[in-house]
Amino acid sequence: MDVNGTVAEGFEPVREAFVRNFETLGERGASVAVYRDGQRVVDLWAGTKDVDGTSPWEHGTAQVVRSATKGIAAAVPLLLHQRGQLDLDAPVGHYWPEFKARGKERVLVRHVLNHRAGLPVLDHPLTPEQALDPLRGPAAVAAQAPVWEPGTDHGYHALTYGWMLDELVRRVTGQGAGEWLAAQITGPLGLDLWLGLPESEAHRVGRAGRVEGPEPTGGLRARPKRSVTEAYEDPASLTRRAFAAITPFPEQNDPAYRAAALPATNAIATADGLARFYATLTGDTAGAARLFTPETVELARAEESAGPDRVLVVGTRFGLGYMLHGSASPFLAPGSFGHPGRGGALGFADPESKIAFGYVTNGFRKTVTADPRAQTLVRAVRQALGL
Repeated sequence: MDVNGTVAEGFEPVREAFVRNFETLGERGASVAVYRDGQRVVDLWAGTKDVDGTSPWEHGTAQVVRSATKGIAAAVPLLLHQRGQLDLDAPVGHYWPEFKARGKERVLVRHVLNHRAGLPVLDHPLTPEQALDPLRGPAAVAAQAPVWEPGTDHGYHALTYGWMLDELVRRVTGQGAGEWLAAQITGPLGLDLWLGLPESEAHRVGRAGRVEGPEPTGGLRARPKRSVTEAYEDPASLTRRAFAAITPFPEQNDPAYRAAALPATNAIATADGLARFYATLTGDTAGAARLFTPETVELARAEESAGPDRVLVVGTRFGLGYMLHGSASPFLAPGSFGHPGRGGALGFADPESKIAFGYVTNGFRKTVTADPRAQTLVRAVRQALGL
């Protein structure tokens, strides 16, 4: 395998693991980047730009990162809170009066971020065309009744998370989350990361698709326990309904889908853009001061929800907008926070070791939270650090 890029001394295990992903885990095209204390120590890419093509993956090739988008988008409300513009303990209806309908008066802003709002499903799913309209998703959630008493339990809001977050940001700032992110974070920092892909960058994005590979271990496996399998197969389950809030799901290579801003699912990034995003959240990087204060870092990673997840049907842990290290989604260490993308992508920060990590791929697997390729790379980082 012709692997391009560099690794700093001591991080050679990451390159070795990256090669193994192609040799034994069915990788087609991917990149991985790691920052330590604000400096890039891993920057690798290999394979083909398109999952079904022959053109080589180049430095700067980007991919849709699916639910790793949630961790990117979460920075927006947390920064608004840090700046005194958004109260995490205020009712959502304080900012968005229409949201209060059908018993949602007590849904707090923090419930949107910690997956306790009780709104993971839509009784009337949106079509792909409707989902790309920035007004239709929020309106549908505002008209939806909770399926459990808000604040009393948690369950992964796979798609509705994005519409609630987007509308909150729009009500506070006048901009959607993607616009605010571009104006306040990714644009000024020059990050190769977009929530709403500009046409000028479309040529950089590879074509993604499903790939098969050896069965993973840990997390939500390709052959999970029977209760998980049954939940995904049952059309009436919260699991199936949560992922079917858009039916059918949009074609993720469609230019219209990539150009839209869905803060739960469709950010596009390079591995370096994803890693540097997390590096800048938690520490100074070259030319940029940290974005999160220490207090905001603790808000992001303080456990808000833990235990059996009513949607994913396994034990999950969430802070405010971020998944936390645990058996369903292993990161580097107990203090890490970030978000995986279904089928592959992963971004996270670990403040104690001053590590930020980004991995993107064009080959989507069946995994939901713990893709074996990403986990192989995380273990290699852990090895390089002697953890």
